[in-house]
Amino acid sequence: MKLKKPIVVLNRGNKKNLTLLFGRIAFSFCLLNYSGESQSVIAPATPAEPVQTIDQQSEVNEFDVFPPENAQSSGVNEPFRWGPFIARPHLSYQFLYGTGIQSDPGNQHDTIINTISPGILFDLGRHWSLDYTPTLRFYSDNHFNNEFDNSVNLVGGTTYENWTLGLSQGFSSTSSPQVQTGTQTDQQNYSTTINASDAFNETFSLDISLNQELNYVDNSLGTNISNVNQDTKSWSTTEWLNYSVWSRLNFGIGGTAGYVNSKVGPDQTFEDANGRVNWRATDKISFQLNGGMEFVQFSGADESDLATPIFGASIQYQPFRNTQISLSGSRSVTPSSYYILDSVVEATSVSLSLNQRLLKKYSLGLNAGYTQTRYTQSIESIQLSNRTDDAETLGAQLSRSLWKRGTIAVTYQYSSNSSTALGFGYSSDQFGVQFSYNY
Repeated sequence: MKLKKPIVVLNRGNKKNLTLLFGRIAFSFCLLNYSGESQSVIAPATPAEPVQTIDQQSEVNEFDVFPPENAQSSGVNEPFRWGPFIARPHLSYQFLYGTGIQSDPGNQHDTIINTISPGILFDLGRHWSLDYTPTLRFYSDNHFNNEFDNSVNLVGGTTYENWTLGLSQGFSSTSSPQVQTGTQTDQQNYSTTINASDAFNETFSLDISLNQELNYVDNSLGTNISNVNQDTKSWSTTEWLNYSVWSRLNFGIGGTAGYVNSKVGPDQTFEDANGRVNWRATDKISFQLNGGMEFVQFSGADESDLATPIFGASIQYQPFRNTQISLSGSRSVTPSSYYILDSVVEATSVSLSLNQRLLKKYSLGLNAGYTQTRYTQSIESIQLSNRTDDAETLGAQLSRSLWKRGTIAVTYQYSSNSSTALGFGYSSDQFGVQFSYNY
């Protein structure tokens, strides 16, 4: 029901607490535009580097087996510096040919898509970073509307006595085709997260998080009917008590409580109880696992409550210096903002990725994933849809570094979705070339 929580536990020491807290914020921020049930049909361009502060760039998370690839070198080759402030322009371009992309439920088309994303990241001293990235997307097929999307992200933090404090604020506006609606869908997301951590001693620490997420989704019935909108507003608080056995092994127990206000459908209250463990077994492999139960109550006398197991798990493995393998799985419960015939989405997914460095400058990436999405109605006496989707993806990317800060790549993605609701199934092949440059 809430923003996804990365399963990183803060360790002892203010400096390390600050670093890992920044890492948690940046990770949450990366999920801002892709969180919850939102699933774009279009294969994404090379993901932008996460918004990070200078302090975060200089530290390494002990549970992350894979080293950071593009850490900035503060003070070196920075022509856009004014005292403590630094501007870092970045640009990405993607040419994509896609088949089977839906303009409306049941209507699929082939189209060329050109996507341009210029942006700029500001380092506001050592503790704050602000990024603005607009995206222009042009379709060759006139069944689709060209897009002008926007993303703004702010990340920062500080320390006060024994407390480590952090803030993230984000906004995104997109109009891409969505799996849930089967059509281009205008949506805006505002997300705020406030984090605080207190290390009682070398063994125990406390994490507190306050979250607000505001989603505004047009055409959320998944039809070509206009003025069918859904506003979903969520507030939650999460607390974790952590026990550190040693720097590479820790445990935590925690819980979340929150409230969801929906424009269409019943309002919801929710709680979860969770446990987690993080273990860096060796220099080459690490495990992260969390799991528990989520409970949802709906307003109104004729609505059934839900109790759903939830979990998140990931493995990072680096058998050789230039080989990276990751496996992850999750089960989550979120409000149904995109398909308002139902109130709740239960999503279970698993993904596997391989990245192999070739001839120093080349990199081959392979990935596969499966997601089952169940749309659950909350009013027992009205059987509205009982929709279930099964989605599969396969992807490959061959990239080469250019000019130290640039990357060029050729990509392929196959995706398919089978749905029990008529008109929402599709199969798509997407071939692309993309270029990115980060100063």
